Amino acid sequence: MATLAAAAARRATTMIRISTPRPPAQAAASLIQRRGLAGSADHHGPPKVNCWKEPTNPGNWKEEHFVIVSLTGWGLLFYGGYKFFTRGGKKEEKPVEAAK
Repeated sequence: MATLAAAAARRATTMIRISTPRPPAQAAASLIQRRGLAGSADHHGPPKVNCWKEPTNPGNWKEEHFVIVSLTGWGLLFYGGYKFFTRGGKKEEKPVEAAK
């Protein structure tokens, strides 16, 4: 309930700020985004690298590269297991020769 009231108050102040007449330069300045990607500038820990630059250290990989590599590994493991365990159950059919 309090968050709805806070959101409504923010919208109201934004509408008041936009709707009041101002000089053109000041109006344009109020529409510029101020916090674009603010969180990305503050790094904690070592920088993340591409998986092909440091293939032996998955702790330093970018998150999306780690996900792609690990899902590919699991897929290969399941596919290999399927191929390994179903290969023995393959039944060979002998072609039937046509009667003359």
